[in-house]
Amino acid sequence: MRPGKREACGVMGISLERGNISPLIYYGLMALQHRGQESCGISVYDGRALRTVRRYGLVGEELQRVARALGGRVGIGHVRYSTLGGPSLINAQPVPIRMGGETFSIAHNGTIVNYEQLRDYLAGKGIGLRTKSDSEAILRIFLDSYRRGCDVFGSLESCSERIEGGYSMVMANSKGELIAARDPLGLRPLCMGNSGNSIAIASESVALDINSLTLIGDVEPGTAVFVGGNDVEVERFASCPRRAYCMFEYVYFSRPDSILEGRSVYDVRLRLGRNLADTIDGDIDSIVPVPDTSRTAAEGLSRMTGIPVAEGLIKNRYVHRTFIMPTQEAREGAVRMKLNPLKSVIKGKRIVLVDDSIVRGTTLKNIVAMLKSSGAKEVHVRITCPPIISPCFYGIDISSRSELIAANNSVEAIERILGADSLVYQSLEGLIDAIGLPRGDLCNACLTGEYPTPMAQERAEEDARRPPSQIPSGMEGIWRA
Repeated sequence: MRPGKREACGVMGISLERGNISPLIYYGLMALQHRGQESCGISVYDGRALRTVRRYGLVGEELQRVARALGGRVGIGHVRYSTLGGPSLINAQPVPIRMGGETFSIAHNGTIVNYEQLRDYLAGKGIGLRTKSDSEAILRIFLDSYRRGCDVFGSLESCSERIEGGYSMVMANSKGELIAARDPLGLRPLCMGNSGNSIAIASESVALDINSLTLIGDVEPGTAVFVGGNDVEVERFASCPRRAYCMFEYVYFSRPDSILEGRSVYDVRLRLGRNLADTIDGDIDSIVPVPDTSRTAAEGLSRMTGIPVAEGLIKNRYVHRTFIMPTQEAREGAVRMKLNPLKSVIKGKRIVLVDDSIVRGTTLKNIVAMLKSSGAKEVHVRITCPPIISPCFYGIDISSRSELIAANNSVEAIERILGADSLVYQSLEGLIDAIGLPRGDLCNACLTGEYPTPMAQERAEEDARRPPSQIPSGMEGIWRA
């Protein structure tokens, strides 16, 4: 059972002035756990060699124990959800590769659209891939230029000329150097912080906060950071024709206490809720958010309407893993394993149910049914994101168009499918206003079908020509980070 919305990964890299880096990477990965719960790992240069440890499952006590044993001042870490390459330990990251007498290790967030072409290109040069991960393909392309005498920035430039897709990555090598790079469109987030001469790179600023590091700002699209000893170089390796920051980072994936492109995720979600205020009419008793990403938007909606927020759905925080549910009965049980209605809050009430987005709709359908069976008089659904009508090829596991409920049904039809008394989505204008960036600086491809790169556009158009499939009845999306 695959969730409806999953982020590809979270990355962390640190070059420490003094002391042991491993606990800092461990804490950073704990802060990024919401970005990937499938596998985790770290690579650390201990002064003699680059050592890598990977584990299947959550960042936890075992990785903490191993991390403490890996002393060193330079290293990288990763938490993963698979989008390309299956959920196996062999595809876990970081991915180390030895070339001659030197070892490089890479941790990557995103998805490469032209992975098959890269794989075939490498095979033609006699370079085989031992994993099915696009992260290995990126590192192999990088090393192919590096071994021919290109420096780090020149090798990254060669990568950018061959790669289409979203990528934020960190690398460490057996010289004790740290490298970080972000794709030319900025599709995937990456920020930088410091403390004295210590430098850190991470997918989100919360990984810096937990280590008492100061946020410097975002790594610019098409830009790389190289840290060797006390030298720090920041250089653009690729031209940037435009920006294409992922709107879903603000709506769903990032933690509310993160700062992206200079904007507070919490403030964006607050405005998303406020921008839904004029969709509320009639008598409403309470606003109930679907835990956890919708809480802030519910607060914003409450501030504008005066309707109180109520914790009508209680989340079991100890259910982390995705399970395969073979029957409809088991799927319905999975909802109650994750969420339980608070009947004293719900019974006899007219409720506005706030959620961040709808993918297939089966999760929300079951939540609406749960609320009504608990005595809710009315359930009015409000979604902080516009309808998702097209797949994502840049690092978010959003399904084919044929499986997206909004691509195949009108709002009125979805309202009936959910069993809701009303359904209103956020407008695209409301979303852009809440984020506060120009529309041309955002990737809204899953909302509009307009992609910032040519191969993704071609794949989307090919996908749209396929006949619609029956919407699966599985409980996708209930296993929220």
